[in-house]
This record gives sequence, C-alpha cells and structure tokens, in this order.
Amino acid sequence: MSAKTYEVRTYGCQMNVHDSERLSGLLEGAGYVRAPEGADGDADVVVFNTCAVRENADNKLYGNLGRLAPMKTKRPGMQIAVGGCLAQKDRDTIVTRAPWVDVVFGTHNIGKLPVLLERARVQEEAQVEIAESLEAFPSTLPTRRESAYAAWVSISVGCNNTCTFCIVPALRGKEKDRRPGDILAEIEALVAEGVSEITLLGQNVNAYGSDIGDREAFSKLLRACGAIEGLERVRFTSPHPRDFTDDVIAAMAETPNVMPQLHMPLQSGSDTVLKAMRRSYRQERFLGIIEKVRTAIPHAAISTDIIVGFPGETDEDFEQTMHTVREARFANAFTFQYSKRPGTPAATMDGQIPKEVVQARYERLVALQEEISWAENKKQVGRVLDVMVAEGEGRKDGATHRLSGRAPDNRLVHFTKPDEAVRPGDVVTVEITYAAPHHLLAEGRATSVRRTRAGDAWEKRNATQAAQPAGVMLGLPKIGVPEPLPAAAAPGCGCD
Repeated sequence: MSAKTYEVRTYGCQMNVHDSERLSGLLEGAGYVRAPEGADGDADVVVFNTCAVRENADNKLYGNLGRLAPMKTKRPGMQIAVGGCLAQKDRDTIVTRAPWVDVVFGTHNIGKLPVLLERARVQEEAQVEIAESLEAFPSTLPTRRESAYAAWVSISVGCNNTCTFCIVPALRGKEKDRRPGDILAEIEALVAEGVSEITLLGQNVNAYGSDIGDREAFSKLLRACGAIEGLERVRFTSPHPRDFTDDVIAAMAETPNVMPQLHMPLQSGSDTVLKAMRRSYRQERFLGIIEKVRTAIPHAAISTDIIVGFPGETDEDFEQTMHTVREARFANAFTFQYSKRPGTPAATMDGQIPKEVVQARYERLVALQEEISWAENKKQVGRVLDVMVAEGEGRKDGATHRLSGRAPDNRLVHFTKPDEAVRPGDVVTVEITYAAPHHLLAEGRATSVRRTRAGDAWEKRNATQAAQPAGVMLGLPKIGVPEPLPAAAAPGCGCD
C-alpha cells in the first residue's frame, strides 16, 4: 500500500513559511509523503496555512476551498485542513462556510495537526481546535526544511505592539522569547547539517529580550551568531524602529557574518498618521536610524513597508511619506493600500479614504520607489560581489544560460554560468555590469567559484531525493527579502 500524500499551501509572511516547514515535518513524521510538485490539490491531505492581514485573505481561502470541493467528492478519504492566522480568527466560521473542511487549527497548536486529522477520519466529522495560548514553541516540533543551504530560525513568537491597523497580536498572542541557548543550539545543528545562511525570525525581531528582561539580548544574539564556525550569512526580519537601538547597529557593523541588509518598516512618513497608527516613533527618529545604519555600514541595503491611504491620511500626510522615501532612498519597498480588518481600531476610524484616492497615491509612491530602486542599483555597477548561488530565483535562467543568487546585501544577481559546475549554496565572485530596478546582472566570467559545505548538503539532498519513489519532489522558496510584489504580499505581516 502506497503512503498517503500531502500538500501544504502557504500564504503570508516568513513566519507562516517557517510554520509550514513544521507542518510538513509533522505530516512526514506521521507517515505522509509530499505530493508531486504542481499537484494542485491532488493529494490525500491538503493543508492551508493562512494569513489574515490583507482584506482579500478570506476570499482567497474560500475560493480555493470551493475549487477543492469537487475533487474531494471524487477522491474518497481526502482531507482538508485550515490553519494559521485566518483560522485563529474565523474558527467555526470556516466549517460553516465550507462544511467539507475536516480540520481547523490555530497559530498556537500547529503540533496537533496529525492527531486532528486522525480524529476527523475516525469520528467522520470536522475537528475545530483553537488554542488561546502557545502550547509548544514551534521550534520544538519536527521540521521539513525547504532548503539545504539556508534556514529560518524563529527566536520569538507573538507581538506586544498595539498598532491600530494590525490584527496579528490578537492572533499570534503576546511576545514569547526563546532562550538564547536553545536558539544557538538550533543554529549550530543546522550548520552541522550544511546550512550556511540563517534568517532570525520574529514578529518584532529586535524586541527580543523583553520577555527575559534584557534590552540588549538581540545584539548579544547577533554577536553570538558571529562566533559559530561555518555560519557564513546571518539575516533577520522584521525589526521595529522603536526597539532599534545603537547596540544593534554596532553588532551588525562589527559581526562579519551579519549581512549588510536591513528591512525597517516605515508604514508612513507623516507624524500625524504614525500617531493614529499607534507607532511609537516619528519621521525624524526613523530617518535618524537610517542615517546611523548607513554611517556604520555604508553599503547596507535598506528596505521597508509602507501603507498608503490609512484613515485620515491627507494629501500633506502623503507628501510627508513621499519626502521620507526620497530621504531614506530604500533599495526596495513593499507598498500596501490600506486594508480594513474587522477587529482592529483602524477599521472603525473616521476618515476612511476613497478607493480612487488611495489608488492614485499608491501609483505615485510605486513610481517614485521604482525610480529610487533603479538609481540605487546602478551604484552597484562595477562592484565585485560574492554571490551565494540560489535555486528557483531566476525564472529565465534556463533560456539565458545564467544562474542566480543573492549578494551579501540580499540583492538578486543574475550571472553568467561558470565553466565549472556550481551548486545552490556555493559562492561565486562576480563583477556587476548592469542594473535593473529589481535585479543586478554580471555578464562577464566569474572571478572565482568556491564550493561549500552548503553546496555539498544540497547535492546530498538531491541525491537522496533521486533515490526516493517517483513523485516525491522538493520545492525551494526564496530566502530573505524578496523582490517588491503587489499589495497582497509582504515580507513580514505588513504590520511590523
């Protein structure tokens, strides 16, 4: 009898991507195998790991559930599970609107998925189980890591902020920090397996330490990462300007394997709007942080999140955002049209902005940031960079006979394929010859190619995969801050 197959569909932030690695690990520990890539619902278990930040999240989920209903009718024994932030919020509503769903679980009890699936099968009725607080820190659960050479490492869950536009604290709970020793032990274990790049994750990553009473805990953690032999690249996302202190900037500048990259959510450049958002910094403070980072780390690439059309935003408020963007000169920005979320204070505020006004402002902001991104990328032409080879980053690599990877500052680089074989995780030194708004190009020969333990790990994983039964395939998500996307996507939760 062949093993049952599963498919996990992930929406939202990197925290959800990492949670999905846990869900995959749990299912494989229970005897399931991953369905072939592109199965599109043709699996014994389909899991939706949902996001609740954007207004269209509900429609997207129920639309996808509707498309699976006839497939489930034709496939006896098929099960559908819904987890994540939207499940935490909607709870019983999901099985009311989609009675063919078998399991609904929340953000605090992802470890229960296999048990709930089995209970639903035996009892032949939907199982809805939502915990109100964290049952087990996710990193204690089994994991099926998507990448052999780069990994997410969660250092905290939850958030103590009260931003008026954000529903995440209500769904993820108050911040809970992991012990530093546990984090470093996980990183050391990953490096021993061949991982050479890690990204530290938290809803408010640089508030780490508030739960354990140490305001400098995050900078200490960054420095401790610098002492781990074999760990070549350290990134983190997403910090909050309120908690971004000088000791963190110093740790970034003085720790060689902490990359010159920073994602710092602005949300608005208007002090009036920031106050209404309940963001505890103002434009001057934000730009001051950017200046300090660039002084300490001249080549740092800084990205951000911006919300357009927050309730009460005037033309002058918006111009303040445009001014801040011009001053900050972000490498890229994730721009969002304000999305009303029931249960947040902003949803009932006066001064909701007409859609056409928001759209016009949004288009102006995107055009400005596109211009700045291109100008900042042109400054990279002529630089010689060490690029970590990636898998799945260059959609046209096959046609162009190029490979793709990430520079230390996380810029996407497409480069001419070297004569010698290189693998994802290996490092290639190239000279940048051309810049586009969202990528760099190195058209000459590579200066050097360094085969790495991370490349060995990728090669070993692929060899193991090739020996598995046909149909069990791996897909690798992008690591780090991706290219700017439309308003429906975000690097964090769009709320950091």
